[in-house]
Amino acid sequence: MKPLLVTLGDAAGIGPEIIVRAFERGALAQAVVIGDVGVLRRAGSPMTARIEAPTDVARLPPGCLPVIEPPGLPAGLAGLPAGRVDARNGAAAARCIEHAAGLMRAGAAGALVTAPLHKAALAAAGLPYPGHTEMLQALATPAGAAPPPVRMMLANPELKVVLVTIHLALRQALDALDFDAVLQTLRIAHGAAAAWGLPKPRIAVAGLNPHAGEGGLFGREEIDFIAPAVQAAQAEGIDARGPHAPDTVFMRARRGEFDLVVAMTHDHGLIPVKYLGVEEGVNVTLGLPYVRTSPDHGTAYDIAGTGRADPASLIAALAMARRLAGPG
Repeated sequence: MKPLLVTLGDAAGIGPEIIVRAFERGALAQAVVIGDVGVLRRAGSPMTARIEAPTDVARLPPGCLPVIEPPGLPAGLAGLPAGRVDARNGAAAARCIEHAAGLMRAGAAGALVTAPLHKAALAAAGLPYPGHTEMLQALATPAGAAPPPVRMMLANPELKVVLVTIHLALRQALDALDFDAVLQTLRIAHGAAAAWGLPKPRIAVAGLNPHAGEGGLFGREEIDFIAPAVQAAQAEGIDARGPHAPDTVFMRARRGEFDLVVAMTHDHGLIPVKYLGVEEGVNVTLGLPYVRTSPDHGTAYDIAGTGRADPASLIAALAMARRLAGPG
């Protein structure tokens, strides 16, 4: 398959460290880092090579980490302290993502894996995006076109959860929920699973309210638009079921009753997945014109630069990217 692209993430976080450790464990074979050579050397990379294009990886000697340095990176990143928000690191992370997204749109790589960035650093750099998902959505939008609908999925070997709303304050997320949002999420989840070789996924829909509203006793969202969206999806041939009580549906999916769970809000859906452990958790963006995965943890400023960062989730993200991208 074509090489994978791995973006640096926030240089003050653990992204560079877990990239180097994943490389040392052989998980970055046929992968190219989009980032800063100095930062990677500071993180412990013994041998790095600047290359111009992903295809150049084939000519490098073994044990050499291939790096594409995008134009426009701020100078002196390797001299900035670990574990602190800095606008220069936010700008660098964004520049790496922009360059990687351009290579993906050009068909130059097989999939994109993103190391963690820091939302406060992005904001300090003047970027209007709350996270990777929204930024990649904007970068995938042709001029003058509507943004492609995207959704976040967090997955591990036991549970896969797709979110209707992502990085919104809870009050805003409640306002963003409606029939169209739920139905669109079901369509995206169904289509993505079909691309992975699961043409008829069993999709459970978690209710929003306790006991999925208890027939309207604890809220009407299930009656007014969640259940109607499920029924509309069923009419399209999607095996959607629910809404189910959110306090038990994840347990039922983990036991094998469902292949995917659709949850209404960010924490509603991600707490159960992360409770099972971040080591094998992978964040997948559904709806982009290419495969994008990432670890399911953040920048971990509190341990950045200490040598304690665990690359397991990044390694899982690399493995899933290869699996979803296929042999092409």
